[in-house]
Amino acid sequence: MKLKEINRTAIQSWSPAQHHPIYLATGTSAQQLDASFSTNASLEFFELDLAEPSLDMKSCGSFTSTHRYHKLVWGPYGMDAQGHPSGVLIAGGENGNVILYDPAKIIAGESDVIIAESDRHTGPVRALDVNPFQTNLVASGGNESEIYIWDMNSFGSPMTPGPKTQPLEDISCVAWNRQVQHILASASPSGRASVWDLRKNDLIIKVSDHSNRMHCSGLAWNPEVATQLVLASEDDRMPVIQMWDLRFATSPLKILEHHTRGVLAIAWSLADPELLLSCGKDSRILCWNPNTGEVLYELPTSSQWCFDIQWCPRNPAVLSVAGFDGHIDIYSIMGGSNQAQSQRHADQISNSFGNMDPFGTGQTLPPLQLPQAPAPPATVNPLKKPPKWIRRPVGASFAFGGKLVSLENTKPNPQQPQQPTSHVVHVSQVVTETAFLKRSDQLQATLSSGSFVDFCQEKIDVAENEFEKTVWSFLKANFESDIRSKYLELLGYNKEELALKVTPAATLELNSTPEPEAEDPAADPEDAPSGEPEATAHQVLPEEETEEKEEEIFLISLLDVDGLITQALLTGDFEGAVELCLHDNRMADSIILAIAGGAELLEKTQKKYFTKTHSKITKLISAVVMKDWHDILKTCDLQNWKEALAAVMTYAQPEEFSSLCDLLGDRLEAAEDAQLQSQACLCYICAGNVEKLVSCWTRAQGGQYPLSLQDLVEKVVVLRRAVEQTQRSGPAAIGILLAEKMSQYAGLLASQGSLSTAITYLPDNTNQVCTLKCTHSLLAPDPEIHEEMTKHKPWEGESTNGWGFLTSLQNMLVLMQQTPQNYTPLAPITAPIMAPLGGDPQAQPVSSGAPQAMVQGPHGAQVPYSGMQQQLSPPPMNPAMPKTSTEGAPGAPIGDVIQPLQSIPAEKITKKPIPDEHLVLKTTFEGLIQKCLAVATDPQTKRKLDDANKRLEALYDKLREQTLSPAIVGGLHNIARSIEARSYTEGLNIHTHIVSNSNFSETSAFMPVLKVVLTQANKLGV
Repeated sequence: MKLKEINRTAIQSWSPAQHHPIYLATGTSAQQLDASFSTNASLEFFELDLAEPSLDMKSCGSFTSTHRYHKLVWGPYGMDAQGHPSGVLIAGGENGNVILYDPAKIIAGESDVIIAESDRHTGPVRALDVNPFQTNLVASGGNESEIYIWDMNSFGSPMTPGPKTQPLEDISCVAWNRQVQHILASASPSGRASVWDLRKNDLIIKVSDHSNRMHCSGLAWNPEVATQLVLASEDDRMPVIQMWDLRFATSPLKILEHHTRGVLAIAWSLADPELLLSCGKDSRILCWNPNTGEVLYELPTSSQWCFDIQWCPRNPAVLSVAGFDGHIDIYSIMGGSNQAQSQRHADQISNSFGNMDPFGTGQTLPPLQLPQAPAPPATVNPLKKPPKWIRRPVGASFAFGGKLVSLENTKPNPQQPQQPTSHVVHVSQVVTETAFLKRSDQLQATLSSGSFVDFCQEKIDVAENEFEKTVWSFLKANFESDIRSKYLELLGYNKEELALKVTPAATLELNSTPEPEAEDPAADPEDAPSGEPEATAHQVLPEEETEEKEEEIFLISLLDVDGLITQALLTGDFEGAVELCLHDNRMADSIILAIAGGAELLEKTQKKYFTKTHSKITKLISAVVMKDWHDILKTCDLQNWKEALAAVMTYAQPEEFSSLCDLLGDRLEAAEDAQLQSQACLCYICAGNVEKLVSCWTRAQGGQYPLSLQDLVEKVVVLRRAVEQTQRSGPAAIGILLAEKMSQYAGLLASQGSLSTAITYLPDNTNQVCTLKCTHSLLAPDPEIHEEMTKHKPWEGESTNGWGFLTSLQNMLVLMQQTPQNYTPLAPITAPIMAPLGGDPQAQPVSSGAPQAMVQGPHGAQVPYSGMQQQLSPPPMNPAMPKTSTEGAPGAPIGDVIQPLQSIPAEKITKKPIPDEHLVLKTTFEGLIQKCLAVATDPQTKRKLDDANKRLEALYDKLREQTLSPAIVGGLHNIARSIEARSYTEGLNIHTHIVSNSNFSETSAFMPVLKVVLTQANKLGV
């Protein structure tokens, strides 16, 4: 593609690669005249600004010269030392002149721009080249076999590479070797090339064609192979480019033959040795691969010859071509189109006249219509493969499962450039969380062996703080024989130690004489005992008579309260007697009489007793007697949460134990004290409430992300296993928060390469979005593999493992990770690489939506997978039957084990009709799919459309239930209208707007499918 152009009949040279911005120096060409027959000469500098869209190049400086030039070379000499910030421009004149110019001074507009000048050569200087290793050395060639080596540090005394070649002839080109700094080559129009060794100061080899028809017009060394060079012939009888290797210089190594007339100039890219430019008298500019002889690219040119061609050193994709038509054109070999430039050129002409008629009529000019060419020019194809400077020498990319895929393009052997090079791809496993993986392996080993007691004890031993140790102690207690006793011990209430304290107190009470005023300690609330066991033991223990009772005389008095009580007793009126005793504050007598009066009277008496009596332990006694623990837990001081939990441990019934522990945990979690909030975890452990434990632990604990998540998962796994063992049944349903944490954990394991372990932790509750995403990633990182896996349904009839996934799926993942030791990729993988592991090969594919968490039961009913178990689970319960509300905690006593119910055939579910106002959505979408199926010929496209038709049922179900938000429903109707108008691009834009402004969980089931349908419809043009 043409980028810029300069209207000059001139020779050219690019600024060095180190120079910025990029300049192109032009000098008036010798032996050429333009149409004006002007004999003036000048040097000009143009800046290459690719950000400017016009074809013109900005002139940055010029210098009027008395010389015309055959050759220009711009070297970087002096740029490092800042003596010449833009380097040095060396010019070869028509009178044997070699002139050094300072480009920086010319660009600055100064007059003293010549650094040095010499006219030592005989005849015109047609050959110049700067040594790439020692930039102060310049080689020049003139007539009569003259070759000089100039040192710009001492320009007045040039050197010669050796004695002149015989017979004497003109030197048409010189070139320094690109690999060895002391090797120089020269060529003459007679077709002979000479190679000089400056260390020996002698000619070392001559290269010539036996046909004697090679008229050398160009010479270039291979940028990478030191012994290879190319020669170009300008003879129309032999328009070839010969590639020579000096190791066997008897004949050319390769001959490039595509020009029909003589070759005038060549240029070998320093950035990519597989790119060689040539221009000739046939008005063609060709880009070759000299190693294969193939023409890679042909630039579009005019009908005039091009006599000079050069690569830009700084931008390797840019080249410049000087032609006899008075133009220097700048091209890019990366392809492109000239239409935009033609339009810009026409617009510039229009803008020059403005919008009014230039003839003064006052009428507005109509828009310019460019004439349409009858036949469009042939499109110039870009390079078939990327050039070396944009080719990645190495590359790396992270893949699913913690895999790092890296590649390296080995350098081709310079001795055998035509042999294909092998491309090596390395697939390695990257593990960044070693401590996390080690602890995960320990947990997995514990799950397999079932040694949870040892696992908990290890955690207790290595606990970093007292709270962590307490939590693991509570978890360990779940696997002990007497769980509630262990809980009480952990709360500080050991029955044996308490017995040792109570016995001395009882002995002291027996040996002491009671004081008369201490007859009824409950009568005075202020004298109530404190909470210390030692202080209250003698007051709560029953008093025993130590002396023989004196014989009492039965006397009846009818005048006082005793008389009334006596009459009530004699008539059997226990209720009245109790009322009288309570009225007379004789609490002990009222309780004893109530016992004799029956359970109903006793309960009433107890309530009245607790209403009248107020002490520090009255509420506790009331709860023990009345079994009302909810009131205790709701009103107790949270600082005494241990005592409240201990009372629940001792007295709560199995069916209320979990709810009471949850109640206390909720109060602790709502407290302002952070320490009390963390203690709620212990209550949830006692209750066996995994979901609340996850919520509380997540809020209370921080720390490094992978390890803190590992801490949580360890506790969850152990607690769930404890609940299973205690209840001897399958695990409870998994909540949203737990599903999210387990999905995160599975994702972490997968990112470290433990795919088979990760899938065992995925919950079977596939309704959660996070679980769906992780499941899809684990089961099918590649869509074709996912399709192959779902096609054969390998999970039907298989046993489950872990959180509800199948052993066969784990085997698949293991197979996906295994690679043969001698594996060498020869070609890109374009088809599924994994064969089905079982099932009928003719089985119909199932929906490619979310993996189903159901299997077929014995009688065809769908049964959910059991979760979190390493061995085979017991037969699952029928999901149609309601779950019992008495799923106990680890500490609750175990009653009769509920036997699994026999599954019954599933009833046929009748779906609701879609509301009339939304029925157009189903009609439109299904009609579009049918149109696409009628046009599609590719089996893969048909399979996608069939799958989409099935998966859109999720949308129709949401329309039946009317669960979609009004914004989403409105957007779907807009998409339907765009489909009716066949404006699928607008429909895709509406789709993007809906997805970006709605909840992912609300649209994830059907919006991706709808996008597939719209994309296919747009592609098929239905």
